[in-house]
Amino acid sequence: MQTEQVMAELATYHDEMVAIRHDIHRHPETCYEEHRTSALVCERLAEWGIEAHNGLGGTGVVAVIRGKVPGNRAVGLRADMDALNMDEANGFAHRSTIPGKFHGCGHDGHTTMLLAAARYLSQHNDFAGTVHCIFQPAEEGGAGALAMIRDGLFDRFPCDAVYSLHNKPGLPVGSFITRPGPQLACADEWTVTIRGTGGHAGAPDKATDATIALAHFILGVQSIISRNVPALDAAVLSIGVIRAGSSHNVLPSEITVNGTARCHDPRVRDLLETRLGEVAHAAAAMSGCTAELDYARGYPPLVNAPEQTDVAIAAAVAVSGADKVDGMSPPINAADDFAYFALERPGCNVMLGNGDGPEWKNNHRPDYDFNDAIIPYGAAYWISVVEQELGLSPKG
Repeated sequence: MQTEQVMAELATYHDEMVAIRHDIHRHPETCYEEHRTSALVCERLAEWGIEAHNGLGGTGVVAVIRGKVPGNRAVGLRADMDALNMDEANGFAHRSTIPGKFHGCGHDGHTTMLLAAARYLSQHNDFAGTVHCIFQPAEEGGAGALAMIRDGLFDRFPCDAVYSLHNKPGLPVGSFITRPGPQLACADEWTVTIRGTGGHAGAPDKATDATIALAHFILGVQSIISRNVPALDAAVLSIGVIRAGSSHNVLPSEITVNGTARCHDPRVRDLLETRLGEVAHAAAAMSGCTAELDYARGYPPLVNAPEQTDVAIAAAVAVSGADKVDGMSPPINAADDFAYFALERPGCNVMLGNGDGPEWKNNHRPDYDFNDAIIPYGAAYWISVVEQELGLSPKG
């Protein structure tokens, strides 16, 4: 890949891509509401003469770019489009104009990078096969990837391999990390409901006190990771919400505890569900209470296929050099519904550095912002993946 030539051409329309990113950021749309965003994507694709299909999975868009060299192989490049349900704390000109909605994870940048790559590839289509640029809705908890699959994504737009790219604050601009095998965790939600009789707080001997069961349960949850999960397997159980009580002098008759489970191995996932139930029932029984577990499995672990990981590493090295690419980075306990795509077709997800300075805050913080300086790196990476998979001449 002639990286300098590719980056030079991407630079000629960098300002335009930044304007697109800022436009999307100012008008954030959350799960399955991405009507304006998908319309913007389709308008730009049409402007550049790229075939586009909208409405997949609700608001998803697929752009089709066919190579002019004979070839039957097809690859999918995926970017998510949705925002988060949270307020933005930034004060810059392109801050969110919609209260309670905010591109706090950088999906506005992901969409922009794939648009830039699609524009380049449509003008340099000297490759053998087909590129499907997948603009996906509802990654933030809405399983938009699964919705697109159920809507016939891979039937209408066959892919031999699929790839995903996500920004990562804390990594230098232009650096990439990935790994073969499990990379991101499952994202399961669980709720334990503890029930006692309740009663007067001044006469606890005449009640079954659910708060004691709660205390034993919380401590017991911590022992699941340290004493049941194999030491070399990563797993997390965290409690995010506890609801109980109405007055300081009333023992609550019901307590709900809501949390998340994260791991990378299906066997560990089964173990966490089983042990949560066992610990809840045992903790409740000690205090004469009862317990009920509701365990909802969310996104599965994201597992990168070895061959596609090799392709992704080679593509990233071509863009940034071997010293900027870590192909054996540790697993991460975040989750991404690209995992559903990777269950259907062999695939790989990479992380691209969003900047390692103090100004680049972590995803999902109210003061987060996507770094416009990485747009060319992300677009060049997509172009490099196409070269690795289908062959590509920058002079095409």
